[in-house]
Amino acid sequence: MRLHTALIFAAVSLALSAFAQDANVIAPPDVFQVRYASNLNVGDSYVNITNSGSTDLGGATASNICVNVYTFDASEEMVSCCACLVTPNALVSLSVQGDLISNTLSPATPTSVVIKLLATIPGIGGTPTTCDAAATAVSGAQGMRAWGSTLHALPTAPVTYGVTESAFLPGELSVPEIIHLISFCGFIESNGSGFGICKSCRAGGLAGAKQ
Repeated sequence: MRLHTALIFAAVSLALSAFAQDANVIAPPDVFQVRYASNLNVGDSYVNITNSGSTDLGGATASNICVNVYTFDASEEMVSCCACLVTPNALVSLSVQGDLISNTLSPATPTSVVIKLLATIPGIGGTPTTCDAAATAVSGAQGMRAWGSTLHALPTAPVTYGVTESAFLPGELSVPEIIHLISFCGFIESNGSGFGICKSCRAGGLAGAKQ
Protein backbone atom coordinates (compact mmCIF):
# COMPACT_ATOMS: atom_id res chain seq x y z
CA MET A 1 0.00 0.00 0.00
CA ARG A 2 2.87 2.39 0.81
CA LEU A 3 4.48 1.65 -2.57
CA HIS A 4 1.18 2.31 -4.36
CA THR A 5 0.81 5.62 -2.51
CA ALA A 6 4.38 6.60 -3.41
CA LEU A 7 3.79 5.83 -7.09
CA ILE A 8 0.62 7.93 -7.12
CA PHE A 9 2.45 10.75 -5.39
CA ALA A 10 5.31 10.68 -7.92
CA ALA A 11 2.95 10.55 -10.90
CA VAL A 12 0.88 13.44 -9.59
CA SER A 13 4.02 15.48 -8.92
CA LEU A 14 5.10 15.16 -12.54
CA ALA A 15 1.65 15.69 -14.02
CA LEU A 16 1.06 18.86 -12.02
CA SER A 17 4.29 20.58 -13.00
CA ALA A 18 2.64 22.77 -15.65
CA PHE A 19 -0.20 23.62 -13.27
CA ALA A 20 2.23 24.59 -10.53
CA GLN A 21 4.45 26.74 -12.77
CA ASP A 22 1.63 28.79 -14.27
CA ALA A 23 1.31 31.87 -12.06
CA ASN A 24 -1.87 32.88 -13.85
CA VAL A 25 -3.51 29.65 -12.68
CA ILE A 26 -2.44 29.78 -9.05
CA ALA A 27 -2.57 33.56 -8.46
CA PRO A 28 -6.33 34.23 -8.75
CA PRO A 29 -7.80 34.11 -5.24
CA ASP A 30 -10.91 32.20 -6.28
CA VAL A 31 -9.12 29.05 -7.52
CA PHE A 32 -8.63 27.59 -4.03
CA GLN A 33 -10.98 28.29 -1.11
CA VAL A 34 -11.33 26.94 2.43
CA ARG A 35 -13.94 26.85 5.20
CA TYR A 36 -14.90 24.77 8.24
CA ALA A 37 -18.11 23.23 9.53
CA SER A 38 -18.65 22.39 13.21
CA ASN A 39 -21.14 20.84 15.63
CA LEU A 40 -22.11 18.21 13.06
CA ASN A 41 -23.27 15.94 15.90
CA VAL A 42 -25.97 18.53 16.59
CA GLY A 43 -27.12 19.49 13.11
CA ASP A 44 -26.18 19.82 9.46
CA SER A 45 -24.05 22.38 7.66
CA TYR A 46 -24.28 23.31 4.00
CA VAL A 47 -22.12 24.44 1.10
CA ASN A 48 -23.53 26.56 -1.75
CA ILE A 49 -21.50 27.10 -4.92
CA THR A 50 -21.91 29.13 -8.09
CA ASN A 51 -19.78 30.03 -11.12
CA SER A 52 -19.39 33.68 -12.05
CA GLY A 53 -18.36 32.75 -15.60
CA SER A 54 -14.87 34.28 -15.39
CA THR A 55 -13.21 31.33 -17.15
CA ASP A 56 -13.62 31.60 -20.93
CA LEU A 57 -11.91 29.15 -23.27
CA GLY A 58 -14.20 29.91 -26.20
CA GLY A 59 -17.33 28.02 -27.24
CA ALA A 60 -20.74 27.41 -25.74
CA THR A 61 -19.49 25.37 -22.74
CA ALA A 62 -16.17 27.13 -22.28
CA SER A 63 -17.07 28.78 -18.97
CA ASN A 64 -17.91 25.51 -17.20
CA ILE A 65 -15.75 24.72 -14.17
CA CYS A 66 -15.15 21.72 -11.96
CA VAL A 67 -15.33 22.33 -8.23
CA ASN A 68 -13.27 19.63 -6.54
CA VAL A 69 -14.29 19.08 -2.92
CA TYR A 70 -11.87 17.70 -0.31
CA THR A 71 -13.07 17.12 3.26
CA PHE A 72 -10.74 16.71 6.25
CA ASP A 73 -11.51 15.73 9.84
CA ALA A 74 -10.04 17.56 12.83
CA SER A 75 -7.05 15.16 12.83
CA GLU A 76 -6.05 16.29 9.30
CA GLU A 77 -7.20 13.08 7.62
CA MET A 78 -8.92 13.40 4.25
CA VAL A 79 -12.20 11.59 4.83
CA SER A 80 -13.84 12.18 1.43
CA CYS A 81 -13.43 13.79 -1.96
CA CYS A 82 -15.61 14.33 -5.03
CA ALA A 83 -16.12 16.80 -7.88
CA CYS A 84 -19.02 18.87 -9.19
CA LEU A 85 -19.54 20.36 -12.63
CA VAL A 86 -20.75 23.96 -12.20
CA THR A 87 -22.01 25.86 -15.21
CA PRO A 88 -22.04 29.68 -15.33
CA ASN A 89 -24.70 31.27 -13.10
CA ALA A 90 -25.87 27.90 -11.78
CA LEU A 91 -26.40 27.28 -8.06
CA VAL A 92 -25.43 23.91 -6.60
CA SER A 93 -25.15 22.69 -3.04
CA LEU A 94 -23.83 20.01 -0.73
CA SER A 95 -25.01 18.84 2.68
CA VAL A 96 -22.04 18.21 4.96
CA GLN A 97 -23.84 15.43 6.85
CA GLY A 98 -25.61 13.93 3.85
CA ASP A 99 -22.97 14.36 1.15
CA LEU A 100 -19.51 14.93 2.62
CA ILE A 101 -19.38 12.72 5.74
CA SER A 102 -22.02 10.08 5.00
CA ASN A 103 -19.50 7.77 3.27
CA THR A 104 -16.16 8.53 4.89
CA LEU A 105 -12.96 6.58 4.29
CA SER A 106 -12.63 5.72 7.98
CA PRO A 107 -15.54 4.36 10.07
CA ALA A 108 -15.65 7.30 12.50
CA THR A 109 -18.04 10.15 11.69
CA PRO A 110 -16.39 13.53 12.37
CA THR A 111 -18.19 16.23 14.33
CA SER A 112 -16.23 19.01 12.63
CA VAL A 113 -14.48 19.24 9.28
CA VAL A 114 -12.37 21.48 7.08
CA ILE A 115 -13.64 21.76 3.49
CA LYS A 116 -11.29 22.71 0.66
CA LEU A 117 -12.54 23.65 -2.82
CA LEU A 118 -10.30 23.64 -5.90
CA ALA A 119 -11.67 25.01 -9.19
CA THR A 120 -10.31 23.43 -12.38
CA ILE A 121 -11.08 23.29 -16.10
CA PRO A 122 -13.40 20.33 -16.85
CA GLY A 123 -11.79 17.24 -18.31
CA ILE A 124 -8.43 16.66 -19.94
CA GLY A 125 -8.02 19.22 -22.67
CA GLY A 126 -11.10 21.17 -21.59
CA THR A 127 -13.77 18.48 -22.09
CA PRO A 128 -16.84 20.49 -21.09
CA THR A 129 -18.62 18.03 -18.78
CA THR A 130 -16.00 15.75 -17.17
CA CYS A 131 -14.80 16.26 -13.58
CA ASP A 132 -12.60 14.13 -11.32
CA ALA A 133 -11.19 15.36 -8.00
CA ALA A 134 -8.18 13.04 -8.48
CA ALA A 135 -7.39 14.07 -12.08
CA THR A 136 -3.70 14.83 -12.53
CA ALA A 137 -3.93 16.67 -15.87
CA VAL A 138 -5.56 19.79 -14.45
CA SER A 139 -5.62 23.53 -15.07
CA GLY A 140 -6.99 26.06 -12.63
CA ALA A 141 -10.27 27.83 -13.35
CA GLN A 142 -11.55 31.19 -12.25
CA GLY A 143 -15.09 32.11 -11.26
CA MET A 144 -15.82 29.87 -8.27
CA ARG A 145 -17.90 31.51 -5.55
CA ALA A 146 -18.85 29.52 -2.45
CA TRP A 147 -20.60 30.02 0.88
CA GLY A 148 -21.05 27.74 3.86
CA SER A 149 -23.27 27.60 6.92
CA THR A 150 -22.48 26.04 10.27
CA LEU A 151 -23.87 25.79 13.80
CA HIS A 152 -22.49 27.64 16.81
CA ALA A 153 -23.39 27.18 20.48
CA LEU A 154 -25.19 30.22 21.90
CA PRO A 155 -24.68 31.51 25.48
CA THR A 156 -28.01 30.17 26.69
CA ALA A 157 -29.14 27.73 29.36
CA PRO A 158 -29.88 25.13 28.24
CA VAL A 159 -27.51 25.42 25.32
CA THR A 160 -29.09 26.20 21.96
CA TYR A 161 -27.45 26.57 18.58
CA GLY A 162 -27.58 29.32 15.99
CA VAL A 163 -26.72 29.24 12.30
CA THR A 164 -24.10 31.45 10.68
CA GLU A 165 -23.24 31.64 7.00
CA SER A 166 -20.17 33.19 5.40
CA ALA A 167 -18.15 32.98 2.22
CA PHE A 168 -15.32 30.53 1.80
CA LEU A 169 -11.95 32.26 2.14
CA PRO A 170 -9.14 32.13 -0.43
CA GLY A 171 -6.14 29.99 0.51
CA GLU A 172 -2.53 29.90 -0.61
CA LEU A 173 -2.25 27.15 -3.23
CA SER A 174 1.24 25.70 -3.01
CA VAL A 175 2.65 22.87 -5.11
CA PRO A 176 2.77 20.48 -2.11
CA GLU A 177 -0.86 21.30 -1.35
CA ILE A 178 -2.00 20.50 -4.90
CA ILE A 179 -0.07 17.22 -4.81
CA HIS A 180 -1.47 16.34 -1.39
CA LEU A 181 -5.08 16.94 -2.38
CA ILE A 182 -5.02 15.12 -5.69
CA SER A 183 -2.75 12.23 -4.70
CA PHE A 184 -4.71 11.36 -1.57
CA CYS A 185 -8.00 11.63 -3.42
CA GLY A 186 -6.50 9.28 -6.01
CA PHE A 187 -5.56 6.89 -3.21
CA ILE A 188 -9.16 7.00 -1.95
CA GLU A 189 -10.52 6.27 -5.43
CA SER A 190 -8.08 3.39 -5.97
CA ASN A 191 -8.01 1.79 -2.53
CA GLY A 192 -11.10 2.91 -0.59
CA SER A 193 -13.44 0.22 -1.98
CA GLY A 194 -16.02 2.93 -2.61
CA PHE A 195 -15.62 4.57 0.78
CA GLY A 196 -14.39 8.16 0.91
CA ILE A 197 -16.24 9.23 -2.25
CA CYS A 198 -18.64 12.00 -1.32
CA LYS A 199 -21.84 12.65 -3.21
CA SER A 200 -21.78 15.24 -5.97
CA CYS A 201 -23.56 18.59 -6.00
CA ARG A 202 -27.30 18.89 -6.47
CA ALA A 203 -29.05 21.80 -8.16
CA GLY A 204 -30.29 24.58 -5.88
CA GLY A 205 -29.20 26.12 -2.61
CA LEU A 206 -29.42 24.83 0.97
CA ALA A 207 -29.60 26.78 4.21
CA GLY A 208 -29.29 25.90 7.86
CA ALA A 209 -32.02 25.99 10.49
CA LYS A 210 -31.74 26.64 14.21
CA GLN A 211 -31.78 23.56 16.40
